[in-house]
Amino acid sequence: MDDIKIGEILLPGDEEAQERQEKTVRARFWPTMRKAIRQLPFGRDVVAAYYCATDRQTPLRVRGILLAALGYFVLPFDAIPDMLAVVGFTDDIAVLTTALALISSHIREQHYEAADRALADEPGVAVG
Repeated sequence: MDDIKIGEILLPGDEEAQERQEKTVRARFWPTMRKAIRQLPFGRDVVAAYYCATDRQTPLRVRGILLAALGYFVLPFDAIPDMLAVVGFTDDIAVLTTALALISSHIREQHYEAADRALADEPGVAVG
């Protein structure tokens, strides 16, 4: 996946676009995460990013970038179909890795604590 495409995906959008994106992410995040958790080498970070993106104290631009990346992650149609075992989440991993690199300083300890609690509630998922 080239940098231009990832850059386009991660555009934060305006507040109205972010609200729509947040509704989509909230509705689809956990079902998608349950399918992908074993294939994501940084699942804890993705869940912490979800909590950061839905935290109203997170700056608007950061929320927008995270919501865009998480929105791409939860979309049923993307560059490589997610149903293709390990390869299916490769494009999602590239987008999420880029987003996390851009905003990592905004993911707070409270977001990681919420991620740990959520992952501990998921059967068969190791936290850490």
